[in-house]
Amino acid sequence: MIKEIIKNTDTKMHKATEHVRGELIRIRTGKATTNLLDGVKVDYYGTLTPLNQVGNLSTPDIHTITIQVWDKSAMPLVEKAILNSNLGLNPINDGNAIRVPIPALNEERRKELVKLVKKYAEDGKIAVRNVRRDEIEKLKKAEKDEHFSEDDRKHAETEIQKLTDKHIKEIDLLIQQKEKEIMEV
Repeated sequence: MIKEIIKNTDTKMHKATEHVRGELIRIRTGKATTNLLDGVKVDYYGTLTPLNQVGNLSTPDIHTITIQVWDKSAMPLVEKAILNSNLGLNPINDGNAIRVPIPALNEERRKELVKLVKKYAEDGKIAVRNVRRDEIEKLKKAEKDEHFSEDDRKHAETEIQKLTDKHIKEIDLLIQQKEKEIMEV
């Protein structure tokens, strides 16, 4: 039972960390990366289809994403999906492909993005701590119900705290990398 609780704790904390990673990937840093368009869905024949299933995405240079759409009739749909994605990007359709220029960030915008990064990170840390709290409550309840020793519970709480520290450190590393990425472009 204790090992199961610890394993579930690690899984839940990992999901919280991965959620933060996913949010950070979507933050524009001024560099072109196909990950920016991961959340974009195209209304393709009545079905919301991920952009990468409608064409090939590439980054020919640091400030441009190119989308080679397989079905030329879907090019206006791809343009519309990018415009409606609230990413602040303006696609250019040249008839053969769609180019998405990534504008350089000014200093003020960089500082706003760093604040946003810190907000996502703090939300992730709160989620990790909430998992810790919930799982420790489960341990205390299980101690009473299943009659395992207080020492076993305390040992398990120590393990859960180690997991918490590990995942919070991972989130801190993600923040540092993203801040560096935003500020150095």
